[in-house]
Amino acid sequence: MLRSITKMVGYRTFFLEPYASSYQVINNYTSTKGNIQNLPSLPVPKLEDTLTKYLKTVRPHLNDEEYAVTTSIVKDFISDKGVGRKLQSLLEKRAEKHLNWLEDWWLNTAYLEYRDPVVVYSSPGLVFPFRQFKNQKEQLRYAAKTLLAAVDYKDLIDSEKIPVEMMGKSPLDMQQYKKIFGTCRIPWEKRDKLSYNNEKHVTVFHNNHIFHVDLWGQDNVILSEDQIVSQLEKVIKQSSKPTSQGIGILTSDNRDNWAAAYRLLREDKTNKESLEDIEKSIAVLCLDSPVGLWKCPDDNARRNVAGAQTIHGGGAAANGGNRWFDKTIQFIVGADGVTGLTYEHSPAEGQPIAVMTDFIINYIERGKENSKTSANPKPPVLLKFNVTSKVDEMIKTARTNLDKLVGNLELNCFQYDKYGKNFIKSQKLSPDSYLQMAMQLAFYRLHNTPGAHYESAATRMYVGGRTETIRSCSIESIDFAKTMLNTKSSPKEKVAALQKAIKAHKDYTVQALQGLGVDRHLLGLKLTAIENGIPLPKLYSDPGFTRSAHMRISTSQVACKCDGFMCYGPLVADGYATCYNPRDDDVNIATAAFEQHRDTSAAQYRAALEASLRDMHDVLLLTTHSKL
Repeated sequence: MLRSITKMVGYRTFFLEPYASSYQVINNYTSTKGNIQNLPSLPVPKLEDTLTKYLKTVRPHLNDEEYAVTTSIVKDFISDKGVGRKLQSLLEKRAEKHLNWLEDWWLNTAYLEYRDPVVVYSSPGLVFPFRQFKNQKEQLRYAAKTLLAAVDYKDLIDSEKIPVEMMGKSPLDMQQYKKIFGTCRIPWEKRDKLSYNNEKHVTVFHNNHIFHVDLWGQDNVILSEDQIVSQLEKVIKQSSKPTSQGIGILTSDNRDNWAAAYRLLREDKTNKESLEDIEKSIAVLCLDSPVGLWKCPDDNARRNVAGAQTIHGGGAAANGGNRWFDKTIQFIVGADGVTGLTYEHSPAEGQPIAVMTDFIINYIERGKENSKTSANPKPPVLLKFNVTSKVDEMIKTARTNLDKLVGNLELNCFQYDKYGKNFIKSQKLSPDSYLQMAMQLAFYRLHNTPGAHYESAATRMYVGGRTETIRSCSIESIDFAKTMLNTKSSPKEKVAALQKAIKAHKDYTVQALQGLGVDRHLLGLKLTAIENGIPLPKLYSDPGFTRSAHMRISTSQVACKCDGFMCYGPLVADGYATCYNPRDDDVNIATAAFEQHRDTSAAQYRAALEASLRDMHDVLLLTTHSKL
């Protein structure tokens, strides 16, 4: 995520450690697999185009004097004698040697080198529709169906039966789908690694105990639903009491802390085998303790509880230790109906996870029965760890640190049920751009200042493509916010400002999807300078850059057809997170802020966002009626 980019101070060369040779640990999946779909390479934008666009995006954050200074710095940067030309030339040479010039850099700087915990700061949670389990058997049956659905979905991926997604006439890179099962992040000092695996077991957590559970029997036939339920019952029986020495809590800590503990653990042969067993599994299943879901006063309160469970597990005393946060996919099935998943962000973006979610929910709701019965199910195996006194202290530290994170994150997850994308489309407006402008208006309503605004755009039309930043805060968005909040503005003026802001956002979005945004190109030039020992240009310390890259609103549309939603923490200490799922007649929205920052409140931001959505709706209706 962008948070690590702003903190990055250097670029380090990757070395494959000898211990990793027992399984595949790589940083560049594309370079290993090649350009199977024959997609175009990510372009290096023209320097002048990027800087022209950059100046426009920084304008809302600067006064006239500051803007004049920024303009002068940009002119020096791109002049014939400026360092920008040299960096551009070096970046273009890099692009000639890589299928995707950004891919390795992005994976490393945005994720693997990022040292804060993946919990809250990087890994999103995705909440499935709520369930009410009458008893433990129903919980385990739902868990079994989830695993069978996941295996079915994995089989479609492995056999390349997932339809190639398209953006207009352009096929999208499907490689991220192949990275969601079996992948695990490995903690390491300064830069983590990724382990890609293809085994036939899952890792099951219950009461902080960890089990190896095979989904195929000794005859290589997948277990039936009843047999998986039976296996999970054996897990429950063997782990009836929670353990305070749960190793999983370590995965929630600062990456260097976890890397130090990981090295110590691997010195013991039993620990090494257990760690590798978890890393090689298809996915993690967390059988969670109850958290009072159905004691909540309303649906929104339930959404907050469920969101918290999927992001961080509710802390050390709840289900925070019943996790392995390094695993790309860990399904959560709570005793009282909290269901969903947590995903480690580094191998893939949210859309493949959202598509998988709809597949799993449809599978479960169809009630499809797996009638195949393996003759010889293998019994679950409790993974053992020998915990030294030093590692035990590290576990205690991790528990304390996780509880601090939990206490600092304020969630406000809700369903806006007054209207959805059908109404927005009826006004001939883009639903995504419309919702983005609602967030701009909400922020300005609260803070009376422009808020730098990150929206992720997929660049999967290129081989190895990940994301580009849509800079949603614009001259037009601020003009729209001011016009909406001006009591003297007429409805016609407000709608005109909205339409203009939406058009500006749509135009930037189209460019970002083509890899022609501002942020990734500027990052590439910065990393080029670092890699070649060239001092960083003034551009990167100028207020125009620092303010426009301090993303106080971090947003992403993750579209599920089911009544689900994704949630995550803000990018910056004084910021808000907003993940949204626009559906036909409602919008699922998850907002977050940090409690410790006095300037932000998720509750106030939600109220401002709802007021903005209401006001935009009402002014559109006013102008529609006036035309009739």
